[in-house]
Amino acid sequence: MNLLKILFLLFLTLAIIIMVVERYGKPMSQSKQSKLSRVAIFLFLGLIIARIIQELI
Repeated sequence: MNLLKILFLLFLTLAIIIMVVERYGKPMSQSKQSKLSRVAIFLFLGLIIARIIQELI
């Protein structure tokens, strides 16, 4: 029963966040979007490498 409560709260929170972002969010420029995607790729690569090192130790 506790799991259902947690899942319901997570779903409700996600729905509220999506509604707020869609209503008040501004579109991102193409240059800023490409810059953020480049940074995200390096962060994900760093995370994967850190997890591999953590599993080896």
